[in-house]
Amino acid sequence: MDRVNAIAPKGISAELAHIDEVFQGRSSGYAVLIDRISQDVEFYRAMLKNAAISGTAVINNPFWWSADEKFFNNALSLRVGVPVPKTFLLPSFERPDDTTEDSFSNLKFPMPWEEMVEELGGFPLFMKPYSGGGWKSVYKVESFDELFAAYHDTAQLVMMLQEAIDFTHYFRCYYLGGDRVHIMPYEPRNAPHERYILGDVKKDKKIWDTVHEGVLKLNHGLGYDFNTVEFAVRDGIPYAIDFCNPAPDADVNSVGEKNFEWIVQNAAEMAIERAKAHKDGQMNLRWGTFVRDSVKQSV
Repeated sequence: MDRVNAIAPKGISAELAHIDEVFQGRSSGYAVLIDRISQDVEFYRAMLKNAAISGTAVINNPFWWSADEKFFNNALSLRVGVPVPKTFLLPSFERPDDTTEDSFSNLKFPMPWEEMVEELGGFPLFMKPYSGGGWKSVYKVESFDELFAAYHDTAQLVMMLQEAIDFTHYFRCYYLGGDRVHIMPYEPRNAPHERYILGDVKKDKKIWDTVHEGVLKLNHGLGYDFNTVEFAVRDGIPYAIDFCNPAPDADVNSVGEKNFEWIVQNAAEMAIERAKAHKDGQMNLRWGTFVRDSVKQSV
């Protein structure tokens, strides 16, 4: 907010959003809202959808974010030409509440575990929620015993089983609208506050260019303005590992001063651009090429 107010032209200012009563179809009074909380509070997600349909440019698009999940994102990534680890979708270990065996009569059982593991290249493998973040309920499994024990622990979560990428380089990349990309060398095996590799880093131009291009392809396809993408590099090929982070970590204590400065400056510039582009009485959301192209084909 301070940065926007320091650099914005006359007529544009920023503040922490104030929410009074929320009435259907009534404007929020804001041209732009940056969402950092609705993934945890359903009230805010509903409020932001109402604000969006009433003309507010919400960052990120709350309609797409509500529909988004990691397994679909993998399929979309393949469509836009960005490699991802081989991945299977798994039904929840426990049946959801208020369902019976009949609810799953069209699901093959038992699952072909041996064939799936073989197609993923064998152990080790990763099991993770098909929708979620923050490294919650993520398991690295080295055997069938560990796989089944982890699967048992996931209860009613819908999970993915994914090949492990034995990487030589790893990057976490910020995307902040347009062509703004910030690539950060990253070590996910370290403690959270030690994952960002600071200081001068030797760059492989081909790999960095491929990562940069992949960040743009994914976010332009998804329609996100504020996101992080993680890449693991194996045999010189960057694989997109995690690219559904519409409220990503931006704490100066974890990302470091230099990265934090880039985030603050570019987030402020993006918010100002969206405020300048605001048009009263119309939808001011951004939609990714996946949605836009699909709409064009159906018309």
